[in-house]
Amino acid sequence: MTIKEIQDEIVDEFSMFDDWDERFQYVIDLGKSLPLIEEKYKIEENTIKGCQSKVWVHAEQNNGNIVFTADSDAIITKGIIAILVRTFSNQSPKEILEADTKFIDEIGLKDHLSPTRANGLVSMIKQIKMYALAFQAKQ
Repeated sequence: MTIKEIQDEIVDEFSMFDDWDERFQYVIDLGKSLPLIEEKYKIEENTIKGCQSKVWVHAEQNNGNIVFTADSDAIITKGIIAILVRTFSNQSPKEILEADTKFIDEIGLKDHLSPTRANGLVSMIKQIKMYALAFQAKQ
């Protein structure tokens, strides 16, 4: 699936819920299905700066695509990074760098987060794009 197709799928999933209590429960459920980062990658250099909670993101290249794994010590944050991992994992660096993140606004996520969590979300996206830039430079 393309990034856009995955984003559209996520927007559709969120539109099924009537209120934000249900949507936050869904975010938490998504976090439970997150492909977890190996303990050896829970190191300072994989920590997202600017997040209220601890968030680790690891990236490696596999057949030209980037595969992300992540974890967080907070359930909502774990769900947020799960959405981003689902969106950007197994995509090429070029596709990740060219992708927009308007779907986050479409589902209304940023509007329902505390300012520090919203900043953390921006930091997570920035870090994913930085990994893509680094892998693209190696090609």
